[in-house]
Amino acid sequence: MSHDLLVRLPNWVGDVCMALPALNALESVGFRLHLAGKGWAKDLLAGHDWSITPLPKPFGEARKSLAAVKVRDGLLLTNSLGSALQFRLAGVRAVGHAAEGRSLLLARALAKPSPCHEVQVFWRLAQATATHHGLLLPELPPTALGLRLTEAHHAQATAALADIPRPFVALAPLAAGTINGQPKLWPGFPLLARLLTSEGIALVACPGPGEEAATAEAVPGARLLPGLKLGAYAAVLTRALVTVANDSGPMHLAAATGSPVIGLFGVSDPARTRPWQGTALGSPTGWPRVEDVMREVLARRG
Repeated sequence: MSHDLLVRLPNWVGDVCMALPALNALESVGFRLHLAGKGWAKDLLAGHDWSITPLPKPFGEARKSLAAVKVRDGLLLTNSLGSALQFRLAGVRAVGHAAEGRSLLLARALAKPSPCHEVQVFWRLAQATATHHGLLLPELPPTALGLRLTEAHHAQATAALADIPRPFVALAPLAAGTINGQPKLWPGFPLLARLLTSEGIALVACPGPGEEAATAEAVPGARLLPGLKLGAYAAVLTRALVTVANDSGPMHLAAATGSPVIGLFGVSDPARTRPWQGTALGSPTGWPRVEDVMREVLARRG
């Protein structure tokens, strides 16, 4: 017997990817999922049989959109007071973290766990949701994130890669946000790009809107594939010899498909956000050397 559940998705691509094991598990034990979040989630998750409501930015309009779903049980994968208040005003009683003093707005409030991987953070929320409804999930999350792509995603990737020689390496040199005021941008991308090109390896990068110039500067010689939506981007990454990325959405996007990925860390903590399926190089206090990243890439070539 299925049970309807309204889930507020995280606001970042990487977090949505890391929440996939939790979402897939809830579906597997009988929940009918209704997701609400950013507009890009509809394309990213098109391969899953989930209802997805894009939320408008105005607080009141978002509340109305949530209420229109007509689901009364919820799960908050966000930590803000605003998202909890929107759910409560929309008549949804949710399980979520007791952050920002929002416990009274929730049906069940959980303390956020001590530092652990974000996949495990989302998994524990899913476990609590299942338990709240008399169901059980396994103790540990699966080894695969489990993003499902559509035939259309793969067709778009095939068209975008039509004249790209194989094998190619995908590079994702940009990353949003900072940690303690420091950008999550590995400085070695330009040199890595030149070294890979000297080895005869084709390079591909998929800049987002407005990122074309910065991407071209960061990875000289790479073939840019702008304008791809997230599902097609993920499908492109499944064709790559390996994806090399900062701690960013593209890193988790590659991991979500089970594709080879090398995540680069220098200011953020790989214990919390390393690629769930993949390799992490670096630490919160130091970036990896270019030669070490190069060695990892060439090892994939065999």
